[in-house]
Amino acid sequence: MKQKPRFQLNRAAVVIRYKQPYVDWARVAGPEPATDYSLEQANDDGEMFLIPSYDSPVDAVDGTGDAIKWVEKRWKMLFEYFLGEWILDESAWPQKRTLKMFREWFEVEYRSIVWDMGHEPLMIDEWIYDEDDGMDCSVVH
Repeated sequence: MKQKPRFQLNRAAVVIRYKQPYVDWARVAGPEPATDYSLEQANDDGEMFLIPSYDSPVDAVDGTGDAIKWVEKRWKMLFEYFLGEWILDESAWPQKRTLKMFREWFEVEYRSIVWDMGHEPLMIDEWIYDEDDGMDCSVVH
C-alpha cells in the first residue's frame, strides 16, 4: 500500500444511533405516521459529531468517561436536534424528556481517532437560524 493516512484531526467523534423507542415514536408521531419505519432504516446513515479529544474518553467498566460526559452534558440539545430532524412541530415531541430517556432512545458510539483522507482543504459549513424568516441557512467558511 503506497498511500497511508496522513492527517489526523485534533478531534474525536461520536456516532449517535437510534434505539427502538425512538423508532416507535417516529412511527406514530406527526401528521403522516411511518408505520413501516424500521430501526435498520433509522440507522442506515448515522450522524457523526466531532468532539474534543480526551485522555479518558470511555471507561471500559461502566461506559462513562470524558467523551460520554461531554455528550450527556449536551443531551437536551442533541435530543431536540434528532426530534426536529423527524418532526419540526415541537408540540408533537415527547414533553417530559430526560437524560434517562435520552439514554433509552439513543446509543453513543465513540471514536478516538479521526483521519482526514481527503486532499481538498476542510471547509466549515455553519448553519445559522435566521429569526426574521424562520429558516436555517448555511454559511461556508
